[in-house]
Amino acid sequence: MSVTARCDARRMVEIVLLLIAGVAAGALNAVGGAGKFLALPALVAAGLPPATANASATVALVPGAVVGAWVYRREVVPVGTTSTTALTATSMVGGAIGAVLLLTLPSESFDVAVPWLLAFATLVLAFGRRASTLPGTAAGHAPRLGPRSVLIGQLVLAMYGGYFGGAVGILMMALWSVGLGMDVATSNPMRVRQLAAVYATATVLFLLGADVLAHPLPLLAMLLGGAAGGYGGARLVRRLPAGVLRGTVLVTAVTMTVLYFLRG
Repeated sequence: MSVTARCDARRMVEIVLLLIAGVAAGALNAVGGAGKFLALPALVAAGLPPATANASATVALVPGAVVGAWVYRREVVPVGTTSTTALTATSMVGGAIGAVLLLTLPSESFDVAVPWLLAFATLVLAFGRRASTLPGTAAGHAPRLGPRSVLIGQLVLAMYGGYFGGAVGILMMALWSVGLGMDVATSNPMRVRQLAAVYATATVLFLLGADVLAHPLPLLAMLLGGAAGGYGGARLVRRLPAGVLRGTVLVTAVTMTVLYFLRG
């Protein structure tokens, strides 16, 4: 086999693996919101520079997030008393700010903070509901965030989502769980919608300001896989009992946190 033929074969294998990784990442986003941790390493392994891979992973996961939001369109529950329109607009603004930061600032210092953010989110998801039933917080006296606090928190998380985005959906559910007592299964459709808003806004800026289109085949493979995985994952999640969904999200959070600490 000639050198050219070997390179073509290796490239084809990479594309197939990226397609598979995209399916898994899209499904994982629908289930637990941590698809970035599969998409990003796969794109780096395919030869994309880390910063470009980070932006490309966000772009690639947009179709899956949008498809998942469409599947859940009739199951979205408001986040407390916060307007859904205001929440989505905040997610879009925060995603844009985060994308601008990624395009203009070095990522080294933020990379150091990511494992700790994930660890915090995992702990909150694991113990947040139990904390809301402690003495003094039960029987309608659980602490509640007002709409302004929810929007401020959402803006910060959306900025993180536009900048890096690993497990941003887990962080959203953690905020809503502790601040409003929302169950994971109840908040999951809203999480998917907000994830789509963050990714879509960041994608526009990445397409304009990053070189994601310089690697069309890896991006296309991840896009197609992400769309298929987002649809299939969302359909699957709708059939899962609340306890199974919560366990899946927690396992995802713990696994990704451990892997990211080991990576660092």
